Amino acid sequence: MEAYLYEKLKDKKVRCRLCNHRCIIKEGKRGTCGVRENHDGTLETLVYGRLVAQNVDPIEKKPLYHVLPATLSYSIAAVGCNFKCRFCQNADISQLPAERKGMIVGDRSSPEDVVRAAERTGSRSVAYTYTEPTVFFEFAYDTAKLAHEKGLLNVFVTNGYMSSEALHMIKPYLDAANVDLKAFNDDFYKEQCSAKRKHVMETLKLMKSLGIFVEVTTLLIPGLNDDKGELRQLASFIVGSLGPETPWHISRFHPTYKLTDRPPTPAESIYRARRIGLDAGLRYVYSGNLPGGEGEDTNCYSCGEVLIERWGYRIGKNLIKDGRCSKCGAAIDGIGL
Repeated sequence: MEAYLYEKLKDKKVRCRLCNHRCIIKEGKRGTCGVRENHDGTLETLVYGRLVAQNVDPIEKKPLYHVLPATLSYSIAAVGCNFKCRFCQNADISQLPAERKGMIVGDRSSPEDVVRAAERTGSRSVAYTYTEPTVFFEFAYDTAKLAHEKGLLNVFVTNGYMSSEALHMIKPYLDAANVDLKAFNDDFYKEQCSAKRKHVMETLKLMKSLGIFVEVTTLLIPGLNDDKGELRQLASFIVGSLGPETPWHISRFHPTYKLTDRPPTPAESIYRARRIGLDAGLRYVYSGNLPGGEGEDTNCYSCGEVLIERWGYRIGKNLIKDGRCSKCGAAIDGIGL
């Protein structure tokens, strides 16, 4: 299928405008993502309708804590990614084309199939996740449009590297996103992800301005992005550029893929980062991958009341009434609370 968002250049080259790599691709070659190929001067997507994952997940697994709590999200992915993260937990599918000589795998599916499955399983949303949804944008766009017509929400779990053109295009159908802000230093993005931090920050600000509800995730890796001063800067960016109502998830790292020389993140490092976020003025800061620890619940930022109790992805009580704290009446930020 011909790809969206590209321009034809001389000598049968093309420039992809889907993400901020903006790859110039020669005839017969692929872009950084490994799933968009130049066929005789026409850019084609190789993963349209080739789904490598279709699962029903709690929406809290994305993680999205302020979008339709305690509901199911029909979650899909195709192979490929425009990042090369050395710590990727889904490298077996995200890096498959790069590491298996361009291999493309996935079960055949259509946007109609996905939406029917979402409705059949009682899901309230469709999540484009596991790998980077930007690289299967054409399928995500067509599915999101149909899901929107059926009253389902659409959520991206993303590295935030999509172009402004892509974001404007899908904006009418994209309700929320969890965006990885992986660190607040440029060297980390360059050395660990083969990307640039500035583009992620630009995407976050654009999402906010377009009215897409944003939650941010940072995977805390010992010795690489856990400096207290850096975390203060990151938290200050969220407060100043996205707003104090933006939930921040701080997740625990476990050695994986090409980054196995680091230990798992100590729980205290996660809790310290959480306190930094709260001290910076964020209303909601969550600890990830630490079931039973502090920072899983949603508390009212005004009176401190525990409003949603969590254990991992399971929800206990939910005391939010019509989007407000049941004790003091403060408005709690999110969708469908």
